[in-house]
Amino acid sequence: MKFSIERAALLKAVSQAQAVVERRNTIPILANVLMEAEGDRVRFKATDLDIEVIDSAPAQVERAGGTTVSAVLFHEIVRKLPDGALVQLEEDQAAGRLSVTAGRSHFSLATLAREDFPMMASSDYAANFSCDAPVLRRLFDKTRFAISTEETRYYLNGVYMHVAEAEGGRMLRCVATDGHRLARVDAPLPAGAEEMPGVIVPRKTVDQMRKLLDDDDLQIAVSVSETKIRFATPDITLTSKVIDGTFPDYARVIPSGNTRKLEVDAADFAKAVDRVATVSSERSRAVKLSLDEDRLTLSVNAPDSGAAEEELAVAYGDEKLEIGFNAKYLQEIAAQVDRENAVFMFNGAGDPTLMREGGDESAIYVVMPMRV
Repeated sequence: MKFSIERAALLKAVSQAQAVVERRNTIPILANVLMEAEGDRVRFKATDLDIEVIDSAPAQVERAGGTTVSAVLFHEIVRKLPDGALVQLEEDQAAGRLSVTAGRSHFSLATLAREDFPMMASSDYAANFSCDAPVLRRLFDKTRFAISTEETRYYLNGVYMHVAEAEGGRMLRCVATDGHRLARVDAPLPAGAEEMPGVIVPRKTVDQMRKLLDDDDLQIAVSVSETKIRFATPDITLTSKVIDGTFPDYARVIPSGNTRKLEVDAADFAKAVDRVATVSSERSRAVKLSLDEDRLTLSVNAPDSGAAEEELAVAYGDEKLEIGFNAKYLQEIAAQVDRENAVFMFNGAGDPTLMREGGDESAIYVVMPMRV
């Protein structure tokens, strides 16, 4: 194998691939990236046996072939090469080495045989559809903060993507919860997604897939089966196993009878929570919300460190209410609001609270209160 490639194109392709590789591996080949040169392109493939990413870049291929090298080491080398450099790569099969040359820099890297690189089993996908990058980005960005990190409840360690019935008809819906807060976001159902099985997309897959979605003009091809999900752009294909478990009946925890309505500027609210939470204890992070007519008082009383209080002008016309929350949860939910105003719907001090963005019903959030 022998080819030349622009440093910028090489770095972009290798960055995407190496991010999938686990730093601690008992199987040496899984620490490597597979590169295959053919025609006028080079493909880079990496996997941790649960996720597989394939990226490709244009190159001047003199001799077709393929080999594998340490993904992290190779990425570090390419990252440190000068901008605009033309990188030449040549494999010496007999010596088991890959030579990397750019200008006056030369590296010789150990390789492992491409035949030993594991392939993810192919899958028959039940649904294939296309989705605009901004739509997918919104679905996952607004839900991933609520993914649970508790390994024992593994079925909550991802975003539940499924087809749901809503007032406006059938929707593509993403839901995430950790038992303390919940995020539910809807988007119009793309053509071809009608038969999509509900799947739990793992956190690592969500993080990796998110990197594909920065270009607003991209169309993402999505394929879903009972066991796998695949996201593809013209250059990159990300295939992942889904979590083998049953997502809980989230509809039961979304309150429908909350009548006390608070409307507040989302940015002002998030900043105020951040300020008063400065003195809260690291363990509880509790903030008390005291609601009176058109006034919200946020307060923290931490015996070890001090107290804080801040008042905000809000739109509120219901009975007085005092309710406590984890400050981190409030900040994360307020950060999801794209519109100016956040609308909170309360019932009582011990009941879950509903939040949405202005009059938009397509994204709703639920947060559980805490004693303060």
